[in-house]
Amino acid sequence: MKKVFHFDAPREKYHCDAAILWCFDNRFELGFRKFLKRIGVTNSDPIKIAGGAKCMASPEHESDREFVLEQIRKSMRLHGTRRVILMVHSDCGAYGGLAGGFGGDAEAEAEHHERELQRAAANLRAAIPGVEVQGYFVDFDGIWDAEIGAAEETSTVAVA
Repeated sequence: MKKVFHFDAPREKYHCDAAILWCFDNRFELGFRKFLKRIGVTNSDPIKIAGGAKCMASPEHESDREFVLEQIRKSMRLHGTRRVILMVHSDCGAYGGLAGGFGGDAEAEAEHHERELQRAAANLRAAIPGVEVQGYFVDFDGIWDAEIGAAEETSTVAVA
């Protein structure tokens, strides 16, 4: 092999503040990273897949959910992770997009994604009891907390 770039990285193991299950749509990357920093997530184990938390709520194949659950378990085992942050976003192609999946109705989309985050959190808690779960819907104006902190809670996601 030929070295093509040099950098220095810490050799010691790190403790993970959260495993982040989010979509690979890059439009929301910068804003969501800034938000994570604001809520104290500096060391994360990102799990980026089309649809983000969709695979925990309504996967196309059950094997998708099992794969992601195993990634979360590895994060917990290897990096001491105790918190999982679930993310879904507006105009996500995995859901058919805002126009195709929701007829351009941003409120209906946000309500659907809130239910998806609640379902994803319930499925995650059933598979990994005791894990702390947070869920966020990201649109083009901001980040909305689905308030899924406790399994029995329900709430409404605000839409601008």
